[in-house]
Amino acid sequence: MDQHYLTPLFAPRSIVVFAGQTGEPETLSPHARALLAALKAQRYQGSLQFVDTQTSGTLADLAQVKADLAMIALPPAEIAPAMELAARMACRTVMVLSSGIGAEQAAELHRLARREGLYLLGPNCLGFQRPVLGLNAGAIGALADAGPLALVSQSGSLTASMLDWAEKNAVGFSSVVSVGPHTSVGLAETLDFLASDPHTKSILVYMEGISDARRFMSALRSAASAKPVLVLKSGRRPEGNEAAQTHSSAIVGSDDVFDAALRRAGAVRVKSFVELFSAAKCLASRYRPVGKRLAIVTNGGGPGVLAADWVNEIDLQLGRLSPEAAAALRPQLPELASLADLIDLSEDAGPEHYEAAIQAANHDHTIDGLLVIYSPKVGGDALAVAQAVARCKATIAKPLLSCWMGDASVGEARVALNDASIPSFRTPEAGVGAFGNLSQFYQNQLLLQQTPPPLTTLAKPDIEGARLVIESVLAERRKVLTEMESKTLLSAFHIPVTETILARSAHEAMMIATQMGFPVALKIDSPDISHKSDVQGVALNIMSGTAVRDAYNDMMERVSHLQPKARINGVTVQQMARARRGREIYIGVVTDDPFGPVIAFGAGGTMIELINDRAMELPPLNQYLARRLIDRSRVAETLGEWRGASAVDREVLEQVLLRVSEMVCELPQLREMDINPIIIDEHGAVAVDARIVIDSAPQAIGGRANAYGHLPILPYPARFEQIWPMRGGGEYTVRPIHTADAQMLQELVHNLSPESRYFRFVSSMTELPPAMLAKFTLIDYDREMALVAVYKERHADEQGEITERERVIGVSRYITNPDQTTCEFSLVVADDFGGKGLGSRLMESIMDVARERGLSEIQGLVLANNDSMLRLMRSLGFTVKSYPDDPDFKLVTHAL
Repeated sequence: MDQHYLTPLFAPRSIVVFAGQTGEPETLSPHARALLAALKAQRYQGSLQFVDTQTSGTLADLAQVKADLAMIALPPAEIAPAMELAARMACRTVMVLSSGIGAEQAAELHRLARREGLYLLGPNCLGFQRPVLGLNAGAIGALADAGPLALVSQSGSLTASMLDWAEKNAVGFSSVVSVGPHTSVGLAETLDFLASDPHTKSILVYMEGISDARRFMSALRSAASAKPVLVLKSGRRPEGNEAAQTHSSAIVGSDDVFDAALRRAGAVRVKSFVELFSAAKCLASRYRPVGKRLAIVTNGGGPGVLAADWVNEIDLQLGRLSPEAAAALRPQLPELASLADLIDLSEDAGPEHYEAAIQAANHDHTIDGLLVIYSPKVGGDALAVAQAVARCKATIAKPLLSCWMGDASVGEARVALNDASIPSFRTPEAGVGAFGNLSQFYQNQLLLQQTPPPLTTLAKPDIEGARLVIESVLAERRKVLTEMESKTLLSAFHIPVTETILARSAHEAMMIATQMGFPVALKIDSPDISHKSDVQGVALNIMSGTAVRDAYNDMMERVSHLQPKARINGVTVQQMARARRGREIYIGVVTDDPFGPVIAFGAGGTMIELINDRAMELPPLNQYLARRLIDRSRVAETLGEWRGASAVDREVLEQVLLRVSEMVCELPQLREMDINPIIIDEHGAVAVDARIVIDSAPQAIGGRANAYGHLPILPYPARFEQIWPMRGGGEYTVRPIHTADAQMLQELVHNLSPESRYFRFVSSMTELPPAMLAKFTLIDYDREMALVAVYKERHADEQGEITERERVIGVSRYITNPDQTTCEFSLVVADDFGGKGLGSRLMESIMDVARERGLSEIQGLVLANNDSMLRLMRSLGFTVKSYPDDPDFKLVTHAL
């Protein structure tokens, strides 16, 4: 409804600059001199004033100056007074250009900014550029050309290098933002602005760490849902992580976890500076997400084979012409051309042959993108071929990438390709890798769209029983659960476990084993021993009662000798799992800083460390995410029919992962968990052993106090489900929306009267477009909420049999404004359910959710002629007033 709260920072109409005595350059800091030079060299059309507090008049005079943005490039001791003066000038945003300010002084500046109501970029940043405004507000180099890319970087030197590269490669930017350590407006806030910036079509991010995983994930998911986002992160190895922590003072988590977080956010990670440049070329050409099938058009077999090898290496698919397309193209090519796998035009290929092949691949639905390779040949014309490819660009709907190999003879051709905005690479592998980034974005968008619904099809877990076990263990000042306690927790969430009974004597163990049936396994039970095999505390495949007795006594003696101080409860007895051809699987949970709990999956058994098969995913999971997690592991290849064994029950395995996800979401005390092994076969799964580590509930991510404050992605908030009586009889359920509601939501909109549709959408559309329907149902519960009223209608078929069908009869929704303190609402109720109290109930319910979220005000725009909605707003205590930007609307607000 309103402009973004960072608009005064990144698109200011007026700027005031505090840089010292501008008339005496020799007295200025290096940052101040760089800032002044950059500002004065540009064509910025807004109001620009330079203030020297020593010579520009009294404080009262200075306070009369009004500006959107204050730029401060002063010594550290003078920054705070300048910020206070900026607040008196009615500035809403401040940029502090500086370096070397420590965490303590930075925290003081943050507190000052909050007290004065200022949004602060810095300290320790090198500023930003907005080329479309002619604004170079910093010390990161000459103003870049305008273009569709945005660059956000936590490294000033890398930002400068990127701008230098972009100038030579004709890449332009909508925004360039350098955010350093200790800045208040950081990565998340900048991404939030760029997500809604009309000048930005794609976003590049260089980062070293984050401090608020929930805020970062929410902003990244929002940005990636609107436009492609590519991320280069340093610290891929432990040594790099340590350096990054020292350099950026940010919390850096496990690299594997960061990969999982980016996948879930719908962004793509590149692994090197070179890859980031390659990705920038593709994004600057405005290519959009595609599939995985890349066709190779080449005039040389060797380069084509290299490209095809790299296609397989990075999990793409080689795009092949369909038989029909190949038959139509064949007569247009040289005699030696081959269309079997590669589109190999042969050494005799000229511009017309390239053009024909490109057009054929473009019209073939079995191909998602094209990489055109040219190798210099005697008598060949590299420039003419490049010009032919450039002519194709206007008619090509698919990504078109090029690789002109060599150097001396292809320089002009590369310039022609650059001028046509066709990404050009020097090696086939680089071109394939760039296409891989586009393809990965497409795949990750599917993960972004997964909003796990409630596990309504699964039995309700005994959450309270699980919490009692945890509380009793913590009361004993223990953190590691025994095997019995661990399996009790798993059973509370209906994860199948082997029957396990504690024996406190050799005779008791023998009787238990005899009743269970042989073979059995014995395991030491001690709260002080985490890994039983390390102290020879495991005995397997025991076949008789006598052997059980002897194994018990030997085990107690060995463990007492190896761990004399360990408290030993006894020995657990469990029947050996009977699945002769079952596969051993591992499911675990690790806790990452800053992303919180992460679910791991892979091959299990005693050699788990050597196999090192571990795929990761952030909770909460749904069935699609669980399936993808399994597929990313190496052990997935053995889960089908394998060496004479039947395929395992994948659905049961997916349900176990969903149960583990439930545990992670509902038990914030859970820190680590190893379920190893889980034996899975065609009949089901059973957890043979488990180790769980707990601790007191962690501080909520980002300081948020709620039931799921330990998670960076909120699960389905089932606690907001309520059943209400309907005026006139019957009842309905108010609950949060989820993805399965898409069709019912579409039916609600389709069945509205034209007037009701216009009042809600200010449009005459009869149904929601697919993109809007996805946006309305695939929501981020951290920044928005939608509540649906669901009514069960009864229908009689031709035989008179009564059936029930759910119907969405109303929706209330809020979206948090970027200021994170207010929200904007919307409301719609089915016409045939008007006057039954649904509108009031839905509004009161959505206001309760916003209040719990900590928001201070709810607001909305209502058409001035929508009398029924305005009456409802007044009855609920909303203030109704004119909307100055459009007289056709009324602004309604209510304090929460």
